[in-house]
Amino acid sequence: MPEEPIPTDKKPFRIELEPGTYWWCSCGRTSHSPFCDGSNKGTGLQPKKMEIMETSTFSLCQCKATKNPPFCDGSHRDL
Repeated sequence: MPEEPIPTDKKPFRIELEPGTYWWCSCGRTSHSPFCDGSNKGTGLQPKKMEIMETSTFSLCQCKATKNPPFCDGSHRDL
């Protein structure tokens, strides 16, 4: 059974990303939030792959409660 994710903050991380592949941390154990650094190993939790096609600004979830990972859906307001 997977471990519970650890919230890294109760507000989203706003970031402009250029085209490319990114891996969003779903476990909250990374030292490079909001991106995966491999700290999920052994937790049963997997990072979420993000394929960005054009430069844009995103709000990435840090509370780990979103229903639309890796994007913030406002779930942090209910925590």
